[in-house]
Amino acid sequence: MRAVIVEDEYLAQEELRYLIEKHSAITITESFDDGLAALKYLQTHKVDVLFLDINIPSIDGMLLARSLHADARPPFVIFTTAYKEHAADAFELEAFDYLLKPLNETRVKGVLDKLAIAATPADTLTEQRHTLHLMRDNRIRITDTADILYAAANEKTTLVYTPDGEFYVPYTISELMTQLPANFFRCHRSYCVNLDKITEIAPGLNSTYHVFLPGIPHPVLVSRSNLKAFRERMQL
Repeated sequence: MRAVIVEDEYLAQEELRYLIEKHSAITITESFDDGLAALKYLQTHKVDVLFLDINIPSIDGMLLARSLHADARPPFVIFTTAYKEHAADAFELEAFDYLLKPLNETRVKGVLDKLAIAATPADTLTEQRHTLHLMRDNRIRITDTADILYAAANEKTTLVYTPDGEFYVPYTISELMTQLPANFFRCHRSYCVNLDKITEIAPGLNSTYHVFLPGIPHPVLVSRSNLKAFRERMQL
């Protein structure tokens, strides 16, 4: 992927460049400290990602993003700013993400990981539908979904449990469910479970179930609102 950074503070520009190069395969083709100069470049050069500050000279980041929004294939826009109050406007423009300064390396890495997945061509995703890229210790593990036991929501990431231990993916559990095959069931707003891996089912409190999985010492909860669908899926 090719990217452009638009940031009028030199140190902030260099920090962002460092983090991008450290945690992704993105090529930074140009950097600008002026919105109008960036716009002129983007009118004649195709890029995949735009890292965009909001308070920049000539034209601000919001106006620059708005001018690109009408393109047939606009770049992914990731805003970088010290001001929270612009977030709503940013997402109205369908921004990919919104990074607050001072930058947090873990947060930047999560956005870059999510970006790498989002930029994967649709036909490639179809071919890889039954594998997932799981992450741990700055490494990516390509894992067959059949080996996954269950997953648990963890704010903007999701923890994924396999016989080899705990991993994570840099997106929500709802987004994860779109990449999993039909044998996975959203048993709770915070959990999804591989139905083929369930070894035992026990009644819980308030019309819930507890399900047990191999190698997992604690049960996974099936919520009351999902109980009927769970019973149907398990033919109980």
